[in-house]
Amino acid sequence: MFSNLDLSFGPERAGLVGRNGVGKTTLLKLVAGTLQPQAGGVAVQGRLAVLRQTVQVDPDQTVADLFGVVEPLAVLARAEAGQATEDDLAAADWTLEARMAEALARLGLDAEPATRLAALSGGQRTRAGLAALVFAEPDFLILDEPTNNLDADGRAAVTELLADWRAGALVVSHDRALLETMDAIFELTSRGAARYGGGWSGYRERKAIELAAVQGDLAHAERRLDELARTAQAQAERKARRDGAGRRKAAKGDAPKIVLGMMKERAENSGAEQSRLADRRREQALASASAARERIEVLQPMTVALAPTGLAAGKEVLKLERVTAGYAPGRPILEDLSFSLVGPERVAVVGPNGAGKTTLLALVAGTLQPWSGQVRPLTAFALLDQRVSLLDPAGSIRDNFLRLDPGAGENACRAALARFMFRADAALQQVASLSGGQLLRAGLACVLGAAAPPPLLILDEPTNHLDLDSIEAVEAGLRAYDGALLVVSHDEAFLEAIGVTRRLALPGGV
Repeated sequence: MFSNLDLSFGPERAGLVGRNGVGKTTLLKLVAGTLQPQAGGVAVQGRLAVLRQTVQVDPDQTVADLFGVVEPLAVLARAEAGQATEDDLAAADWTLEARMAEALARLGLDAEPATRLAALSGGQRTRAGLAALVFAEPDFLILDEPTNNLDADGRAAVTELLADWRAGALVVSHDRALLETMDAIFELTSRGAARYGGGWSGYRERKAIELAAVQGDLAHAERRLDELARTAQAQAERKARRDGAGRRKAAKGDAPKIVLGMMKERAENSGAEQSRLADRRREQALASASAARERIEVLQPMTVALAPTGLAAGKEVLKLERVTAGYAPGRPILEDLSFSLVGPERVAVVGPNGAGKTTLLALVAGTLQPWSGQVRPLTAFALLDQRVSLLDPAGSIRDNFLRLDPGAGENACRAALARFMFRADAALQQVASLSGGQLLRAGLACVLGAAAPPPLLILDEPTNHLDLDSIEAVEAGLRAYDGALLVVSHDEAFLEAIGVTRRLALPGGV
């Protein structure tokens, strides 16, 4: 994944960025001690606390389990019931419940210690995990995508938490608003790691300057190659003229053979030396151009170009009429909801965690039936959920593309996948082996890369697992998409970048 990597993190808020698959999560595992390096060492001073991308839960695990305070709470319960022993009373932490409540409130979560984690949404579990970290008072925080699945209030709570954090923190994130608050940005690439002082905007400015410099280096190297090629051609032509003149002089017979032989030897030696010099200069120019291209591959984000859908401006593509739906009888999540989507509208479905955004998408996709009312998709559509379940995990990216777009030929398939950075053998990767970001990128490639993309595209938190370069490329592609968009996302920067024209705000949530 990487070698000879030297990094140090102090008492600062450090954002860690890099493309999917470059090793960000691997680096966090090394720092946390759950993965040992094959060479070198990792030194940690103080106590670490780690929040992973997904808070794993057992069916019966509670908030108290997450905080690691099940037994101390039991001691307090026995004391309140008058059943505590002398040892219980000596060990009792009388401030425990108040400190837990304060930590949960700081992250905007209204939950009791006995609340089962399985009953919380993904965003609520993330808040609970963050509250447990705050409660532990570590010397250094490690956060892996802490704002994934969080609503606007949850994202604000994470930003506020880090703004007030005075110890060290290492944050892997694609949340540009959160990265803007960092003291430094560390970028991990296939070439190593680099530190950039300041937040996200400063980092991007430096990267733009670096890209311009490298492009200048490449242009200079390519001009040098052209000059060398022209020089070599001119030298070859001069040599041909000299050789021709020598042959004509020899044919006349008016010069001694020894003189002709010496002239020939000098010409051959001079030509050989010029050829060796030209070869060295050409190799140097080729090496400079190759090095510049490699750096541009690291610095240049991918680009996305989409075929038109042909969706007419006035065509209705989706209609919901007085829809009520849910999962538990008598407890509707959506109630009496009416909504329509016309032409190439771009609608963001927004609302707090638990408001029913994913439920709405399940209704549109047909995987959930309404209790009452009607859901009518009126055109072809594609849904990219967070698991990208439209892809077959057992097949390769190429196989999935051809399955979803059976009319495409091999060349069209490879060209479409290459635009999403699945070039050559990368297109043959099995879907089950892909990282979260690679998986979503593969789903986008298979849907948007088709010769005729669907007129309606439905996206469920599309930026959750994409790296920042990929997010910006997807934004560029979606801006070029001429179909209708229905997007669930808490990423305000993303919604603004893709030109959302309307918001469907769902009430409720916890």
